Amino acid sequence: MTAMMKAAVFVAPGRIEIADKPIPDVGPNDALVRITTTTICGTDIHILKGEYPVAPGLTVGHEPVGVIEKLGSAVAGYREGQRVIAGAICPNFNSYAAQDGAPSQDGSYLVPQGLCGCHGYKATAGWRFGNLIDGTQAEYVLVPDAQANLAPIPDGLTDEQVLMCPDIMSTGFKGAENANIRIGDVVAVFAQGPIGLCATAGARLSGATTIIAVDGNPHRLDIARKLGADVALNFRECDVVDEIMKLTGGRGVDASIEALGTQSTFASALRVLKPGGTLSSLGVYSEDLTLPLSAFAAGLGDHKINTALCPGGKERMRRLINVLESGRLDLGLLVTHQFKLDDIVAAYELFANQRDNVLKVAVKPH
Repeated sequence: MTAMMKAAVFVAPGRIEIADKPIPDVGPNDALVRITTTTICGTDIHILKGEYPVAPGLTVGHEPVGVIEKLGSAVAGYREGQRVIAGAICPNFNSYAAQDGAPSQDGSYLVPQGLCGCHGYKATAGWRFGNLIDGTQAEYVLVPDAQANLAPIPDGLTDEQVLMCPDIMSTGFKGAENANIRIGDVVAVFAQGPIGLCATAGARLSGATTIIAVDGNPHRLDIARKLGADVALNFRECDVVDEIMKLTGGRGVDASIEALGTQSTFASALRVLKPGGTLSSLGVYSEDLTLPLSAFAAGLGDHKINTALCPGGKERMRRLINVLESGRLDLGLLVTHQFKLDDIVAAYELFANQRDNVLKVAVKPH
C-alpha cells in the first residue's frame, strides 16, 4: 500500500483543509524532506481568498525547515538525516533564466506539461512549492533540483531561527538590495509586516543610517525599532509623507521600500523619494497601480523602480544563515504563535485576520 501523509490542501476560495495524500516518490534529482517546521505567508492568504489561483487539491505553503528523509540517486553532498532548509523559490539553475541572471523567473511552469523546465522563461515560475507543485504545509515535501536548492542548518540554530530564511528574510533583504542603499542613506520602509521588518533589518545591515518605519500597528513599530528603525511613524496618527519630508529637510529619502502591495503605500513610497532615488517594490499587488504624476515628476525625475521575487537557491540560503549564525540578527522574535499541522485551519484564521499581534506562526506536523 502507498504510504500516506497529512497535508493542507487548497479546496476552493475560502477553504484550505487537512487531507491525506501519498508521500511523494523521489526522482534522481529530488530529495524528500520530512517537515519539522513550516509557516503561513501572506501569499498563502491570497491563495486562500482566491486572489491568486492555484489548482484545487494542491498542497499549499512554501517555507520548509526539515530533515532529509530520502535522497535521489544523483544528489551528492548531502546525507539522509541532515537538517536542511530550501528556498521558497527553488529554481532550476540549468535554465535560460538562471544563466541570464533571473533564476526566480525560470521555466518550471513547463514541467507539469511533461516539458523541460530549462527552456522556458516566465515571471514567478521559479516559485514551485505551493504554486506549481505540492508545498510545505505537510508532513513531507519533495524538493526538486535538490543539489541546487538544499542548504544545511548549523547545529546551533533552531528551526524558529531559520524559519524566515526560505522566504521572508530572503524577500525582505532583496528589498534592501534592490533599493541600492549606500552607507549613510536615509531609507523609508512602508509596512512593517514580516517582510517589511526584514527589509528594515536589511536596510540597517546595508549601511543606511536613518531608517524610517511606517505602519499602523504600534506593536509592529516596536519590533521595527528592535530590528533597526530609527524613526517609527504610525500612519493613523500623522501624515507620513509630510513627516518624512520634514525629517529630510524637504529633500526626500534616498530609497523607499514598499512592502505591502497597495496603491496608497506605493504612492506614498514614491512621494517621499528624492529625485534620482530608488523605490524598491516588494508588495504583491492585486489590482492595477496608478503613478501619481507630481511624485513621478512627469517621468523626468531619474527615479528607479525595482520589483522583486524572493531569491532562492542554496547559496542564497547559506548567506542568510550566515547572518543569523553570526548573531547580527535574530529573527526568531518574529515567530509569535505555534500550531500543529492538524490545527492549521485555526492558524489561517488567526493569521488572515491579524489577531493577537501575530507576525508569523510556526506550524509543526508533530
